[in-house]
Amino acid sequence: MRTPHHRRRGALAALSSVTLLALTACSSAEDTSADDASGAAQAPTAAAPRVAVSYEGGIAVLDGETMEVVADLDSEEFTRLNPAGDGRHVVVTVADGFQLLDTGAGTEDGAAELTGTVFDAEVPGHVVSHAGRTVLYADGTSDTTVLQTADLAAASDSGEAPTTETVEGTEAHHGVSIVLEDGTLLTTVGNEETRSGAVARDADGEVVASNDQCPGIHGEGTAADEVVVFGCEDGALLFADGEFEKLDAPDQPYGRMGNAYVSETSPVVVGDYKTDPDAEGYLLDQLTLIDTETSELEVVDLPEGVEYTFRDVARGPDDRAWVLATDGALHAVDPRTGGLGESFPVVDPWEGPTEWQDPHPSLRIEGDVAYVTDPASSAVHAVDLTDGSVTASAELDVVPNEIAVAAG
Repeated sequence: MRTPHHRRRGALAALSSVTLLALTACSSAEDTSADDASGAAQAPTAAAPRVAVSYEGGIAVLDGETMEVVADLDSEEFTRLNPAGDGRHVVVTVADGFQLLDTGAGTEDGAAELTGTVFDAEVPGHVVSHAGRTVLYADGTSDTTVLQTADLAAASDSGEAPTTETVEGTEAHHGVSIVLEDGTLLTTVGNEETRSGAVARDADGEVVASNDQCPGIHGEGTAADEVVVFGCEDGALLFADGEFEKLDAPDQPYGRMGNAYVSETSPVVVGDYKTDPDAEGYLLDQLTLIDTETSELEVVDLPEGVEYTFRDVARGPDDRAWVLATDGALHAVDPRTGGLGESFPVVDPWEGPTEWQDPHPSLRIEGDVAYVTDPASSAVHAVDLTDGSVTASAELDVVPNEIAVAAG
């Protein structure tokens, strides 16, 4: 049974003052951590990263070094996977909210399970972890739920849900929120039909800055010095030192950046880029480069045959960007210049999805290792980015879709 949790409009009060969110049993979750997809016994390596891979009706948890399946868990037909920010948990979007997946990374026994902790949300959306907080956004209400990231481990160990605070939204829309180190809440503004910008509220809930010049605002990322970027249909929106700044795309009226790929040690943001709002399919062949120190936005073309979707860009060692392209290779990109470096073939060439939810190759990077899904062969690969070698692979009995990594 769920119990009411604390709700507050605007103000972001001390998290310790709120009530507990109820635990909700998940009748569909089944822990099979002793078996892999073929039924052979596996010994979890809890010190290694864990890789969560969704498929139709379930989630497989893999050992990040051996790529052995350490748990196969029943879930819903389609779920999204989001790192919770603590190196152990993954936040899974389910029909009625955000469910906590304990990957077992870094724990003594290494057991993985879909826990009974579900954070209620009407149409669960984006998950953002930053500055010691994990922030959950509900598209169906525009409410923002905030919890201390460090509380997740204690919650799983004790079986009690962590304390949360919900900041009520105003109009429902597909949006996102982030809480900065000083408690400032940044949240998008919009309604069911349009999205226009973002507002910043201090810890008392007072609006300290706003901007309504970011049509179709989508995506969020934090660069060095806690500069936050949002994508717009005609450029990007930055927030730094208490103020918003709009950057125009070179293509007008439509030059859309919808997703930001960031490193908190780099001032340069890499974003996807699209110039035709009526284009069919989801493949893209340009990247946005935003220098947050100079407020410059540049668009670079990728070579012919190097196309990608929103799932296929990630930041890696030395803050470089990597693109998993339709030619089947991982391509290194210098975020300062947009120039391509080495390329490592990993999977066979592939075509873009008909719908964005459809399985297609995905990329996540942890340290020097890139994790790549290959739905065509039902495989997941670990790639050493220092030399391009595939160090381990998992051959699954299911088609992998989304992927998230818990570093342990």
